[in-house]
Amino acid sequence: MLKNVFVLLSLVAVLASCTDRSPKSITAEGDQIFGAEVSADNAMSYDDLVTQMADKDSMPAKVMAKVGEVCQMKGCWMTLVSDKEDAPEMRVTFKDYGFFVPKDLGGKKVIIDGYAYVETTSVEDLRHYAEDGGKSKEEIEAITEPKEEMAFEATGVRILNQ
Repeated sequence: MLKNVFVLLSLVAVLASCTDRSPKSITAEGDQIFGAEVSADNAMSYDDLVTQMADKDSMPAKVMAKVGEVCQMKGCWMTLVSDKEDAPEMRVTFKDYGFFVPKDLGGKKVIIDGYAYVETTSVEDLRHYAEDGGKSKEEIEAITEPKEEMAFEATGVRILNQ
């Protein structure tokens, strides 16, 4: 009896930890939507967001940008990058861990909707992200200082079909 209860609880835990990795919808243009619906209307560029965040610690935003890296473990985070060399990258996580994005998303354009903010990321978290991103052991061990950076919690992601 106890064995059956353990098996049942294990099955429930496994199923609860699985989230749908398929798009919520595909638009007429072939764009894929993950999480909440995201339109292209009024999306600012990543560089505009960086400029607007220069004197703020947080703000709601809809942003169009290029994806840098994606978590190679689950697709549970991604970074956005600018075409400008000196611009910072921004880590994007997904509201309530409610959806993941494809792991091969690097280099593609997306529109994200949600909340931008500035945070200090701990050494432990930076190392975790580096590991999830497939960095070498040496690169991970070289992380020794926390980092203040822009971050974003997305309620939805639209992958542009370009």
